Amino acid sequence: MYHPDLIRHPDGCPALVLNADYTPLSYYPLSVWPWQTAIKAVFLDRVDIVAEYEREVRSPTQRIKLPSVIALKQYVRPSAFPAFTRFNLFLRDKFTCQYCGSGNDLTFDHIVPRAQGGRTTWENVATACSPCNLKKGGRTPKQAGMPLHIDAIRPTSWHLQEHGRRYPPNFLHETWHDWLYWDVELEA
Repeated sequence: MYHPDLIRHPDGCPALVLNADYTPLSYYPLSVWPWQTAIKAVFLDRVDIVAEYEREVRSPTQRIKLPSVIALKQYVRPSAFPAFTRFNLFLRDKFTCQYCGSGNDLTFDHIVPRAQGGRTTWENVATACSPCNLKKGGRTPKQAGMPLHIDAIRPTSWHLQEHGRRYPPNFLHETWHDWLYWDVELEA
């Protein structure tokens, strides 16, 4: 009987990584490890195997099924606040311009321009498309007559994880479905 996991290359068999409480370490990006890292963690007794692929890897003395879901044995406490990065900013703002709602050609904009003393902080930066960023120029939103759709806030890690759940990855193995909770229907 044909089974897709049996012919899958090992590099196409990542392991979903759960924290010790059996929740994903991260939704976006989804916490996955390459098969080599997962196997190493198994042998170092740092994880429990929750589910496996049908695919095996072999050494001269052993055969092991590749883990598809693993759980850390020690709980990793998530940081309360994420780092300020361009990606995290776009995620906070749901990958849309906070002036016009476009999702194309995204940049980031200082709400109070740097030339007017504005700093690069969560509370002073918003996602903007290039046309809106150019239109606003060195002015504040009020000066430019361009109100923001939402207030710029410092998000928590939980906040970004909730936003990340809106963007499931392209690959979701069937053994992962019980551990992931997306805002959209999952496909095998």
